[in-house]
Amino acid sequence: MSRIFADLIIENAKQVVTLQGHSNEPACGLQMEDLGIIEDGAVVISDGKIIEVGLSKVVNDRFSSKNRIDATGKVVTPGFIDAHTHFVFAGSREAELAMKIKGIEYMEILKRGGGILRTVRDTHAAPKQELLDICKERGRNLLTYGTTTIEAKSGYGLTLRDELKSLEVINELNRTIPLTLIPTFLAHAIPPEYADRVSEYVTGICDDWIPQIAQKKLADFCDVFCEKGVFDIDDSRRILEAGKRNGLLPRIHADEFFPLGGAELAGEVRAVSADHLLHLSKKGLESLKAAGVIATLLPAAPLTLMINSYPDARLLISNDVPVALGSDLSPSCWIENYQLILALACYELRMTPAEALTAATINAAHAIRQAHDIGSIEKGKNADLLVLNMSDYRFLGYRLGGNQVNTVLKKGIPVAKEGKLLQ
Repeated sequence: MSRIFADLIIENAKQVVTLQGHSNEPACGLQMEDLGIIEDGAVVISDGKIIEVGLSKVVNDRFSSKNRIDATGKVVTPGFIDAHTHFVFAGSREAELAMKIKGIEYMEILKRGGGILRTVRDTHAAPKQELLDICKERGRNLLTYGTTTIEAKSGYGLTLRDELKSLEVINELNRTIPLTLIPTFLAHAIPPEYADRVSEYVTGICDDWIPQIAQKKLADFCDVFCEKGVFDIDDSRRILEAGKRNGLLPRIHADEFFPLGGAELAGEVRAVSADHLLHLSKKGLESLKAAGVIATLLPAAPLTLMINSYPDARLLISNDVPVALGSDLSPSCWIENYQLILALACYELRMTPAEALTAATINAAHAIRQAHDIGSIEKGKNADLLVLNMSDYRFLGYRLGGNQVNTVLKKGIPVAKEGKLLQ
């Protein structure tokens, strides 16, 4: 029998972590431990898609290719998917580190003109091309650590002009670097000049901004920072419902600093994802579960905020709420190595390495509505893959701080190797 010619074969992997079987629904509860591991496995790729996955011996009997990656002693996984980033920003806020060390809380820093408002000023001041160049370099860094897809929020504009600028940067990056960015419009803060006119500001977002963003097809999602001192429950509901009317799927920053009821609202509006959830109530948990909302947890955010409180991942998993992971990449949480996010999920959220990897791949894909194309190693999906310098996937939660990526493939094309970009 003649063998089928393929563009590329990755063979002899110690483990191929497929995460098969969860493309239609995210993994919940005990399912998050089921990684679908193939020992001595191989992956076959043609035209940027996975066309076969199985035992190396079986694959090599059926397929041939001039291009091969020998993964002997290594682990192959789907590319990491970051389900929550504040990707588009200029400037930095290193001065705030000392403030946080001295016990000044984030909301107080915001009141003093720091936090989001500082980044808003820096992002306003950056011309579009400068912002594009900054983000291009940032995206290339993410790739070297194994992140192949991110959810990318606007939110440092606070004016329609600057929100459009940020979303245009995200969309242009999709055409210029081999990193997939899923764009989200984020209502992130209230400008000081609207402090006494919040309803007016929200009306502008709902009646003017969101329709224009949707008409220009610049975003897939609408998100809101539902928090005490920012957008309250009623205003958050208005913004998310306006997004839904205009075809933008709802997401929500929920219950990060206070038990405001963001998780309950997420269930009410049937959000795709509710993020942060440090102060999740029992009613909020029930709301998430009933509505099938994904809980996207961000273990680096409490770490960098120095608040010594983390979301209860074990509670969510034991109640069959699907859990995804995100980095919260932002000026407040500037982390580009997603491998550290998996480790923090293990050490701080008490997730097992298997649960963390599920949350960083197939469940994260569901959190950005991309599970039909990415997040697992299955026939027909995009060949966004990692070859890792380890003999067991559990090193992802165990070894801290380094870069364990050998090769990053984006749609079947190697784009980074041993920490260096190839294109």
